[in-house]
Amino acid sequence: MAIGGALGAVATSDRAPVAEMGGDMMNPMIGGQAMMPDRDILENISASPMHSQLVAALKDSGVAGALKANGQFTVFAPTNAAMAAQGQQSKSSLARRMSYLIVPGKYDSQALLRLINEAGGDARLRTAEGGVLIARMNGPTNIVVMDEKGNIADIAIYDVRDKNGIIHVVDRALEPAGPARQVASE
Repeated sequence: MAIGGALGAVATSDRAPVAEMGGDMMNPMIGGQAMMPDRDILENISASPMHSQLVAALKDSGVAGALKANGQFTVFAPTNAAMAAQGQQSKSSLARRMSYLIVPGKYDSQALLRLINEAGGDARLRTAEGGVLIARMNGPTNIVVMDEKGNIADIAIYDVRDKNGIIHVVDRALEPAGPARQVASE
């Protein structure tokens, strides 16, 4: 495999295929598509065939622009199947729901593990929507994320590195609870 910046696929025994970039920069592939660390979150998630419903919802809600910004974000990105299981949602609640999936700051799996350990098992992550997601361990190696309604999502693909943050693919659409809060703007 060429190291000088050429893109190739490497399969490992217990992980999803990863895209290899020059040096040691590696990203998991999503739905067979390379996720490039020099693209922003919206560009990478838009390239994923597993996230077309999420991308449409992000655009319809007006939240997509924030994922092109220069700040650092962590996105818990539900797959198309997870979005479909949630059913149709009103346009008025869409921005709130999409902002709830975004945590300001860059939290790869190592940062999440550190926070979970420092917090004694339950790391509280403040979302762009103003709500809270709880990250915790499910067994010795799997991190799960719980929303305010008690729904739990497994992280199916960890650490998709982007120039403005991290994407974690989750198997469930997480939702805020309670009254609407102020949604963070760009």
